Amino acid sequence: VVSLVFTSAYSCGKPAVPPTVSRVVGGQEATPNSWPWQVSVQHQMDAVWFPSCGGTLISPDWVLTAAHCIKKGYNYRVQLGKHRLSVEDEEGSMTVQVAKMLVHGKYDDHLTRNDIALLWLDHTIELSDTVQPACLPPSGFILPHQASCYVTGWGRLSTNGDGSDSLQQVLLPVVEYNVCKHPDWWSFLMTDKMVCAGGDGKVGSCMGDSGGPLNCENSNGIWEVHGIVSFGAASCNQVQRPSVFTRVSAYVSWIDSILMQYG
Repeated sequence: VVSLVFTSAYSCGKPAVPPTVSRVVGGQEATPNSWPWQVSVQHQMDAVWFPSCGGTLISPDWVLTAAHCIKKGYNYRVQLGKHRLSVEDEEGSMTVQVAKMLVHGKYDDHLTRNDIALLWLDHTIELSDTVQPACLPPSGFILPHQASCYVTGWGRLSTNGDGSDSLQQVLLPVVEYNVCKHPDWWSFLMTDKMVCAGGDGKVGSCMGDSGGPLNCENSNGIWEVHGIVSFGAASCNQVQRPSVFTRVSAYVSWIDSILMQYG
């Protein structure tokens, strides 16, 4: 199990501004800074920076994201403590360059297997009320059917629509593996190293949310990142096509090995 030691007063999974959570399924604007581990991953093209994916801060040096978010030939940076992407110098936010990108060695972009990557920041950041890490789940932990989790991001608000300027959150109940792998659902595309959530045809993750966290509160009131947005239906909210996440608990030992290797 990863043991992340923080040198400040901030521990993982405890936002200074608690999220406003609702058990009613539906998207809404998040309370600013209530998901302080949410990261905007951005790439550079012709000297201009473009938001490309989401990510999760898991320590003062490391961001967790999806492997499919990382493309060769691009420089990457992350913005932390953000609520509105259009506000360049938003209070409590910071922009940090990525020093190294580490994609899982068995990532398969054809079948979307092992869709996980780590971004090593070019310096250790200082944690604050607006920038805090998420906790990782226990290794091997399986979320129960209908567990209430929240996906967060700046992705499209509707199919073929525009991305959101302000951070959004949506409640997505977990769908157990045996249901999600059914031929009428995701069939062979689903593996036991993934998590399904949603699938009611009303809400889901969408383009631009990729790489971002599936946030689940444990019995002690601590928020853990149980999933990384990986893929979903082309329409973003199709019935029996729930959002699919890389199951973080299946990769805790891999994450641990990378963090130990790089110190």
